[in-house]
Amino acid sequence: MALLAVLVAALLVAPAAAEPAGTGPQVHRGTIDGAEYLVTVPEDWNGTLVLFSHGYYPEAYPPPPGHVMLSTAEQTAELLLDDGYALAASNFRGVVGWTVEPALRDQIRLLDWFEDNIGHPRRTIASGMSMGGGISVLLAERNPHRFDGVLAQCGEYDMPGSWNIALDVTFAVRTLLTDGTAELVRPENPRASVDALHAGVARARTSEAGLAKLALIAALGNVPGWMSAHDPAPAQLWQRVQAQADWIDLAYVQGIGPGARPDVERHAGGNPSWNTGVDYRRQLAISGQLDTVRQAYAAAGGDLAADLAALNRAPRIAADPRALGYMYRLAVPRGSTPAPVLTLHNPADGGAVADQVRWYAEHTDDRQVRHLWSDRGNHCAFSAAEEVTALRVLERRIETGRWPDTRPDTLNAAAGAFAPEHHIVKDIVTWVDKAMPPAFTRYTPSTFQRPSR
Repeated sequence: MALLAVLVAALLVAPAAAEPAGTGPQVHRGTIDGAEYLVTVPEDWNGTLVLFSHGYYPEAYPPPPGHVMLSTAEQTAELLLDDGYALAASNFRGVVGWTVEPALRDQIRLLDWFEDNIGHPRRTIASGMSMGGGISVLLAERNPHRFDGVLAQCGEYDMPGSWNIALDVTFAVRTLLTDGTAELVRPENPRASVDALHAGVARARTSEAGLAKLALIAALGNVPGWMSAHDPAPAQLWQRVQAQADWIDLAYVQGIGPGARPDVERHAGGNPSWNTGVDYRRQLAISGQLDTVRQAYAAAGGDLAADLAALNRAPRIAADPRALGYMYRLAVPRGSTPAPVLTLHNPADGGAVADQVRWYAEHTDDRQVRHLWSDRGNHCAFSAAEEVTALRVLERRIETGRWPDTRPDTLNAAAGAFAPEHHIVKDIVTWVDKAMPPAFTRYTPSTFQRPSR
């Protein structure tokens, strides 16, 4: 049986292509059980391996053929290789959509491959962005002797909670801005439902009355009024609400809205999201966007009480117990932190809201976890200088057992020492790159509105 397992494993792993020795970093490409991987090892490997987990790829936007992310900022991989780090990443089997389950398997298989073919790292760090930030935390929790630290960037930690937030947002769009026929879960025609919700948002953006409703909808997910990675936060009320509308449409209606539901429901064996028993008056009361809602309704002359009553009257959606159980087993961290964890987040991230960091902090040991903030809008809006600075903070904690100075001034000075080309920040909406100064700051996020526990 053991021999059979070895032979089967050999069949599942396609031969890796490697550059000839002595030509710089050794680059290995291949597949393990259908999951494409990329491993890069510098000639002067320092013994540290960074295993990177990518974020959520919508089915309509897969990565280019052969592209495997090794870091959040594009220039980070080059910096780390120059400093002697080995880098590895899997695209996970399936690549697009809800790939958390294959990720937890495929990343460990890649780590096994690395140890068998390259050598045992002196130190292994799990890193990742967005959905991959949550995956990196889960990898370390479930494989406590394989990882020495975690760098979780722009992470979604309570993943069922994220899907519940998406349900609340699309539920409110359907109730307040459409004829109510869009299918939010188990959709028979996902495209038509997305189109109906998108049209409702587009119409609402043309009037102050509609914008006020959008401010309320955004507040139910604590969606910020700041979208740009490069521009300052909008100061004017309606500009902030228009930014919230961008988030609602791009991240929730067209992102993890009805179009994404069939995939996650296929993996989970049903619908894992619910809003039964949710009081939307309470959800607004605990939102960090409450003041914006009040200002918007006052400026528009809207009836906030009537809209909240409409939300609370609307028929609710129940989760399938089997699917919910799947999510709890697979995608909710225990908070055990067997290795130190450092998170890096943007305060105005509307895709993985900053509240996720607070939720994770409330379930972990303060001594094992630290949280860094880069003061921008957008999602995963970090420069290579900031990403590497964060990694060095984590490594210092691994080496000494104590967290170093993480005051913003200290971190900004460290990041500021990098060359200008390492301060590029990508805006993932416009896909524009721009050099930005380091932006580490202090921040206290709001309470996560739809926690799984």
